[in-house]
Amino acid sequence: MFLHFSIFLIIFKRKKIEFVQKDYDNFFNCVENNLRELGYGDIAVNKKMKTLNKIFYDILLKINQSNNDLKINKKLVLKYFFDLNLENDEKYGFFEQYFNDFYHFCFELNHKSMIKDASKFRF
Repeated sequence: MFLHFSIFLIIFKRKKIEFVQKDYDNFFNCVENNLRELGYGDIAVNKKMKTLNKIFYDILLKINQSNNDLKINKKLVLKYFFDLNLENDEKYGFFEQYFNDFYHFCFELNHKSMIKDASKFRF
């Protein structure tokens, strides 16, 4: 989820379009509400949100982007996706290809409906 959202923010930045603060706030409000629905209390939600915020910014700042491609930092992926650490490089290759294709798909979308239309992506 954070990788997808980071890709949206990167695309907006590359297109020199301001990302609406309301959409950013809504994203994190949904995460917070889901934690509450899982039964976490106020203190636990605050701790989890602080941790999730750090993870999000870690991902956002460490995704490598070149001219027209998205190159995901392998160390970053292995840090948060433990299953990819146990498998061979083929599984990681599919993971990286998925996000590169997702990036290109979303880059072509209109910025006003990008988040909604991204659900039409098929890998």
